[in-house]
Amino acid sequence: MARKETAADAAEPGRLKQIALTYKMTRKADPKIGLVLAAVGILTLGVFLAIGFLIGHPVYLGILGLLLAFLATAIVFGRRAERAAFGQMEGQPGAAAAVLDNVGRGWTTTPAVAMNRSQDVVHRAVGKAGIVLVAEGNPNRVKSLLAAEKKKMARIVSDVPVHDILVGTGEGQVELKKLRTTMLKLPRVLTGPQVTATNDRLRAMGDLMSNMPLPKGPMPKGMRMPRGGPKGR
Repeated sequence: MARKETAADAAEPGRLKQIALTYKMTRKADPKIGLVLAAVGILTLGVFLAIGFLIGHPVYLGILGLLLAFLATAIVFGRRAERAAFGQMEGQPGAAAAVLDNVGRGWTTTPAVAMNRSQDVVHRAVGKAGIVLVAEGNPNRVKSLLAAEKKKMARIVSDVPVHDILVGTGEGQVELKKLRTTMLKLPRVLTGPQVTATNDRLRAMGDLMSNMPLPKGPMPKGMRMPRGGPKGR
């Protein structure tokens, strides 16, 4: 029992430190975050206190208001922190791979299945919606990468639907912050065993980056494909 309490106590400072670091990161992109959180908390508590005085139960409503004020503040903080994180990642090579890693259960992500020297890259995700190829980079250049990847997969998984998404802010593109939502809205057409079978066939096909170590999240801006390496598939 003592060991469990010690572990919990040791984890608590870590959580608080993580929250503090997240707040500092968010404040750099969103300087008004402190004022917004304070306003949300005070307004929520104030509304419940006012209702409490009107109905003659200020203590009960005050306690409830305090709890809901904390909850509302946490929700607003989470959303603004997420928005700040996406803002910092936007435009960085490999940013979409970091988002794909957090799409949710049931999805298997393979980053950088196709890439060229200009850092245009195609990632692959497999789930019950089928295969989703997510491209980021110059719209004109990534089209050839997508076409080559689709042609290669057609020989192995021709019976599985393939969707392609181009990440960006231009016309016909999907913003990085909307990538997860867009993927989750895709219709589910495969069963669990079919998803597993599709992943097995794609692994047998091999990937461009399977033997090349990649950092988690966005790739460094100075990273380049080695000379003589393939431009795509």
